[in-house]
Amino acid sequence: MTIEQIIAFNVTLLAAIASPGPAFLVLVRTSLARGRRAGIATGCGLAVMASTWTLMALLGLDAIFRLVPWLYLAAKIAGALYLLYIAVRTWRSARNPIETDAAPAKRAFRDGLIINFLNPKSVLFAAAVLVVIFPAAMPLADKAFVMANHLVVEIVVYAILATTLSTTAVSRQYLRAKVYLDRAAALILGALGLRLLVSR
Repeated sequence: MTIEQIIAFNVTLLAAIASPGPAFLVLVRTSLARGRRAGIATGCGLAVMASTWTLMALLGLDAIFRLVPWLYLAAKIAGALYLLYIAVRTWRSARNPIETDAAPAKRAFRDGLIINFLNPKSVLFAAAVLVVIFPAAMPLADKAFVMANHLVVEIVVYAILATTLSTTAVSRQYLRAKVYLDRAAALILGALGLRLLVSR
């Protein structure tokens, strides 16, 4: 494993984080609605699970999904249903005041963890990227390093994003349009859930 390979992996990872999807959308919405602490908690949940998927890909979990298609299908359906649940919850709470107690941060970490846990495409994406960038046979220590690198990069990026979105100026703008923004987020999450449900 070389430094060039790590750089290539990180560039690809940053592009994947920035691409529109349920993880990014939930992080943005949580940071706007619940503030920096909850946003960072969501980011940590997303990062822990995403880096775990990367490790699983390095250990060959993608091969298990290919050998046992029903397992992949079950994970995909569970992920789609959870996204639809989040969409309904977001729509219904659009007119509710923003929560300010400590509990939302705990739920935010759980939501981030579950969203990436119930996204089996993550392990297939990770496997495809890893095959292109890294050598076929890597020592276990190198695999652990790639996972740790992934975890740190995601936590740093999500923490910066959550901190930026939770500033007073941005939060004030969000509050003015909370109903519309939350319902738009709900529609997008619902569409992503349906897309995951029907995709092959």
